[in-house]
Amino acid sequence: MSLCLFLITIFLTYPFLSLSVSCPLNINLLHRYTPSSNSVTRCHDILQSLRILRSEYLQRTRFFSPPPNSSFSCWNNIQHFIHQYDIRSSCNITSCSTFNSCTTFTTRSQFEGYIPVSVLRPVWKTCNQSLSAPVPCTLCTNAFSDLNSYLTRRTADCNAIAFIYAASFSDLQDPGTAKCLFSFGFSSSAKSGKRRTILIVLFSILAVFLLVLGALWAYFRLRNNKKGVALDSGLDSMNQSTTLVRFTFDDIKMATRNFAADNVIGKGGYGNVYKGTLLDGSQVAFKRFKNCSVAGDASFTHEVEVIASVRHVNLVTLRGYCTATTDLEGHQRIIVTDLMENGSLFDHLVGSAKKNLSWPIRQKIALGTARGLAYLHYGAQPSIIHRDIKASNILLDHKFEAKVADFGLAKFKPEGMTHISTKVAGTMGYVAPEYALYGQLTERSDVFSFGVVLLELLSGKKALQTDHDGQPYALTDFAWSSVRNGNALDVVEDGMPEPGPPRVLEKYVLVAVLCCHPQLYARPTMDQVVKMLETDELEQQMSCVAGSIYSE
Repeated sequence: MSLCLFLITIFLTYPFLSLSVSCPLNINLLHRYTPSSNSVTRCHDILQSLRILRSEYLQRTRFFSPPPNSSFSCWNNIQHFIHQYDIRSSCNITSCSTFNSCTTFTTRSQFEGYIPVSVLRPVWKTCNQSLSAPVPCTLCTNAFSDLNSYLTRRTADCNAIAFIYAASFSDLQDPGTAKCLFSFGFSSSAKSGKRRTILIVLFSILAVFLLVLGALWAYFRLRNNKKGVALDSGLDSMNQSTTLVRFTFDDIKMATRNFAADNVIGKGGYGNVYKGTLLDGSQVAFKRFKNCSVAGDASFTHEVEVIASVRHVNLVTLRGYCTATTDLEGHQRIIVTDLMENGSLFDHLVGSAKKNLSWPIRQKIALGTARGLAYLHYGAQPSIIHRDIKASNILLDHKFEAKVADFGLAKFKPEGMTHISTKVAGTMGYVAPEYALYGQLTERSDVFSFGVVLLELLSGKKALQTDHDGQPYALTDFAWSSVRNGNALDVVEDGMPEPGPPRVLEKYVLVAVLCCHPQLYARPTMDQVVKMLETDELEQQMSCVAGSIYSE
């Protein structure tokens, strides 16, 4: 059904909606994108400009098009801009065709619920940056081209949606976005020249990279002609001021029985984690990084520095590290920590070691995790933002005391800064909206992730769920819906051993939902979360937390 027919139906069904309201589109944005003076490309530029307006509107409101009762107001404003070029009749642009699009999707959530996460993820990762340079532009256009082909196969008349959706993640004030995503003001020959330039740049970068890599390999091959020679990694100075132990590679091979498969206790994108026994009989864990090189020493050193700089009962304890190069195994980078006998929280909730944890244990894990994060944010100097809080990074010792682990993505926050602008990192389902959309990282980004972990702990469900039709949805959406309907206890897992008092369980659900609030400053700090979770004044705390949620 066309948008015109849709608007007529709406107005006939709901007459009060026909009253025109002011246009919510940012019409001033059109003046940044002056259409070509060439009559052949002018219509194309005008239509693309209108798509840019809709991208900016989607970015602000999560809607693809303005409300039907604002269409005429928007058209009058846009018509004034179009009249400057006297192309209304020549381009056949009318009030209906201005906003005509795929009517299957009206909101971002509808669109993202229809498209598989595997198709959307590349768009999120590559388009959320400046697109002025050739390489980022190419990565982003490739991502939404895959998205566009998916829509073409499954839905009619949706060709513009992929462009509008991808552009909503980028800086629309930047002319590079218009040039990259909407081909604004470029002819086909210019596009071909742009592609040739991109290919030349990519091949040049690849050639330089291979030359540098070859030179480094030759240098260290000559330098390390003996097996097991340790490399300087910038950590020697740290050894002098801490109790860190620099283990030899042979010591670690002996402790793990040469990295035996039955000693593997964890796996990730970084590599494997092995359990082992040192010569003094103590049980430890060895986090062994894969695909190591000298160029990777900076990230390895960063993680060691972060863990070594903090000491707290709810943070994983660093024993030492190993950096070495051998003729047989190549570069080795290993972090040594205390062994967590009960694995990770993920293992107990949905992993191979899944068990129905009692409420006292869940409450202990929730409080321990909150206290560990509060220390990172307000006890460490400078403060540390973890960036990857999730169930698999909450480790449990023999007493089920929670230990926050894996500081590979952590960031030191300079004093006085409100946020850090950085490339988005983390795990889908746990990343805060403002960080995913704009790359703005704050302590409350960790608060959002903690809220998701707390919901997993309460419900026994994963952060991302799949409905009966195979469509993905977030655990946070289910929790928000339950709380707003007055059924907060629906979030709590059925059959939980030794369940806590309903008032306590409800308070924990409300705190988790408040931590997952889509608005940054509506979330509490981790200090406030700790106080809410550990206080015995249930009535007062539940009243405050519920008031914060229901007032939204």
